[in-house]
Amino acid sequence: MARIAGVDLADFKRLQVALTYIYGIGRSRALEVCDICALDPLARIGELSDEELNRIREVVDRDYRVEGDLRREVQANIRRLIEIGSYRGRRHRMGLPVRGQRTKTNARTRKGKPKTVGRRKKGA
Repeated sequence: MARIAGVDLADFKRLQVALTYIYGIGRSRALEVCDICALDPLARIGELSDEELNRIREVVDRDYRVEGDLRREVQANIRRLIEIGSYRGRRHRMGLPVRGQRTKTNARTRKGKPKTVGRRKKGA
């Protein structure tokens, strides 16, 4: 298993797919890294030499903000929105969708399990 930016990448995965396991690197950035390092994106991680893995590590560490640094930055941005009391900050605080999605139906990922309201058993 190769370890890049603190993430273990499976040997049997293709390079372009394996790099997306790193937080902050998606499909297009993974292909960018492959181009910069002059590597075949379809090569498997297990097939790469130590020197090639070191080149990837160097490029990722030097050119991109990934994993812990990026997570901290995103959390700091959300905290700032909450502190200044912006609309987006209030939506974050209430656990509702932030980007204008409807909430009458759907939005279950943000709102959680539905809470039944106004139902009472009849007395016997």
